[in-house]
Amino acid sequence: MMNSPAPAPVHPHDLDGRAAALPHRHLLGIEGLTAPEINLILDLADGYVEQNRGTRPKSDVLAGRTVVNLFFENSTRTRTSFELAAKRLGADAINMSVDGSSVKKGETLIDTAMTLNAMHLDVLVVRHQESGAPKLLASKVNCAVINAGDGQHEHPTQALLDALTIRRHKGALKGLTVAICGDILHSRVARSNIHLLNIMGAQVRVVAPPTLLPSAIDRMGVEVHHDMKKGLKDADIVMMLRLQLERMQGQFLPSQREYFHFFGLDYDKLALAKPDALIMHPGPMNRGVEIDSLVADDIHRSVILQQVELGVAVRMACLDLLTRPDSRPNL
Repeated sequence: MMNSPAPAPVHPHDLDGRAAALPHRHLLGIEGLTAPEINLILDLADGYVEQNRGTRPKSDVLAGRTVVNLFFENSTRTRTSFELAAKRLGADAINMSVDGSSVKKGETLIDTAMTLNAMHLDVLVVRHQESGAPKLLASKVNCAVINAGDGQHEHPTQALLDALTIRRHKGALKGLTVAICGDILHSRVARSNIHLLNIMGAQVRVVAPPTLLPSAIDRMGVEVHHDMKKGLKDADIVMMLRLQLERMQGQFLPSQREYFHFFGLDYDKLALAKPDALIMHPGPMNRGVEIDSLVADDIHRSVILQQVELGVAVRMACLDLLTRPDSRPNL
């Protein structure tokens, strides 16, 4: 991996125990956050990266607090990351299984909210297949809510961990050219990253076949390309997305083989980006579909495993900030 200078880490705690809080009760999306708020999260996460790499990764910042992961969609990676983040902060972390719960038997989200209120939680982490479900729960529960991915809407902590990964290698996000490539249409990760990168002053390109781009995508402040060679030219960051076949209703592409030929990342296409361009992917990867294995495993260019590591620190920072006593109602 490249070792570009990273910003000096901010220690997770002030002398009085806790630093400034976010002026939001919940983290439902990147849209609506400001650059200083994003930097606050990233600065705190930087400190947690160093703590996690040290000999004593655990602390008691959230001792006595309860964090519940409520996942209506499977995601071992994200759920485990939130669970580990909560435990590293000393909280009680509980994973609620939707498959075996009353929700599966017909209980509504409102009923679920009432049940959760009776449990006196501190943070509810929600992943749901429907856009807006975390927002609905946030309006009914008495605790902080973190959106761990809802429908095709947003996945804010993924964008934050991507931003931290970039910042630690490049020093800042402002002025960078970031190419987000692949299944933009079905990707909440792409939406959150587009919001964050625009807020932080990066230039964002989206690269995909027309069938995998949302209508009016150009209104989100991005350059639109249908050719990987043009889209990757002089890019600082190449962010590949998983082809989400499970969300596709109808024919979006002729074949996976043809998709890889035109839109899969290999060294020929990567050669158009800057020589020190980072390779990113939110995972899980479809090797040979959106990215070649040799590129994905390139120890000099790929930061995919670092994204996983830094995701724990970012989620620690979010849990910490949203449980501080001076957190205010969501704006």
